[in-house]
Amino acid sequence: MRVLGIETSCDETGVAIYDTAFTGGQGLLSDALYSQIAMHAEYGGVVPELASRDHTRKLLPLIEQVLQDANLTRNDLDGIAYTAGPGLVGALMVGASTAHGMAKALNIPVLGVHHMEGHLLAPMLEDDAPEFPFVALLVSGGHTQLVEVQGLGHYQLLGESVDDAAGEAFDKAAKMLGLAYPGGPLVAKLAEQGDPKRFRFPRPMTDRPGLDFSFSGLKTHTLTAIRQLEAADELDDQAKADVARAFEEAVVDTLVIKCRRALDQTGLKRIVMAGGVSANTRLRERLALETQKRQARAYYPRGRFCTDNGAMIAYVGAQRLAAGERDDNGIMQATPRWPLDTLTAPR
Repeated sequence: MRVLGIETSCDETGVAIYDTAFTGGQGLLSDALYSQIAMHAEYGGVVPELASRDHTRKLLPLIEQVLQDANLTRNDLDGIAYTAGPGLVGALMVGASTAHGMAKALNIPVLGVHHMEGHLLAPMLEDDAPEFPFVALLVSGGHTQLVEVQGLGHYQLLGESVDDAAGEAFDKAAKMLGLAYPGGPLVAKLAEQGDPKRFRFPRPMTDRPGLDFSFSGLKTHTLTAIRQLEAADELDDQAKADVARAFEEAVVDTLVIKCRRALDQTGLKRIVMAGGVSANTRLRERLALETQKRQARAYYPRGRFCTDNGAMIAYVGAQRLAAGERDDNGIMQATPRWPLDTLTAPR
């Protein structure tokens, strides 16, 4: 079954084709991505109206591109999957309306899928894919969650952020340091020059049991440190690098401590990390060390599939469409808020 996947939940327009006749990454016939980051960077964050407009402008040319790259025509498609949520409602509607319009014209099934389920299963696109069950850390600009995964649609939420997501905290810290949007890669790059011993920032919610996260207090601590340096006329380039290093160390340690607890609590030996923040080098290094201590193993998607992309939507959609799931005829889905643990397995 050849499935076209469409991702338009935020500021990336992603399109891909996945073929269930193959397994893992071999099933990915083609994929393409257009990032709106440069446009939104001028405003310091994502502007929903501009995101929707750009999806409208770029989506159809990207669909034509992936079809050409795969040497296919629209008539070779057997189904279409699109991101139905969570995300920006206008952006979601662009993908949903395009998917439903194409599906009706081609007389093929269409299905709206969950954006975070796409991230959750993105490592399945790799040749060395994890087997079920596993623990998943979903860590991005909008979400920070720990999930126990027993199979497709069998998800138990173990913990999540009660305020800012980790990626959101990176963006806000970057703004405090005078860096551009998106902040994660820029803070990490600046942190490479920082002295890890100069500052120690708190590791939020690690002094108590549980698997929930909180990053708003760390954000406030960072702002306080910067203001104190400014007041003492000591906020030079090195000081900014030292603050970035302390911030990154705190976020990484917090995430790794919670992952360690999740592995211990569930007794599982596999952990998947996905979402934009999962590309952070220091986070991957620390998690690798912790999993080795427990005779466990960490899995990640390739770098370009850490952030939003069409390949993960095509993969998840293909699994569910092949199992017989469909949208009701003519009813598009666009769900800005959609808890992951409300998903069920294909019937």
